[in-house]
Amino acid sequence: MVVYVVFCKDFEHKKGELMGMLVERRKDMRGHTRWESGVKWARQAFGHLVKDKKDIFVFPKEMEINDDDDKGLLVEKGILGKEEYLKIMNMIDREMKKERKETV
Repeated sequence: MVVYVVFCKDFEHKKGELMGMLVERRKDMRGHTRWESGVKWARQAFGHLVKDKKDIFVFPKEMEINDDDDKGLLVEKGILGKEEYLKIMNMIDREMKKERKETV
């Protein structure tokens, strides 16, 4: 599963501000790279929140999710806001730490 973490350029602080996350469910990018596909989708989904859509950029990440509950949550909703993204990343981090403790 490909996840795009979406940021907006913040020229004042010289870093990106987290806007949210997009979950890619399709396997075929229809001739585009992951980055091109993610940027186009991010500009459509989050463009109304910024002055210039060109300030939006993405980082594509490949994620493996084994838990059906987490996968269902991500697949049901393809566009996640900042708070939802942080909540899911915390859940994934906890699960990874839990798995490491069980294997040791």
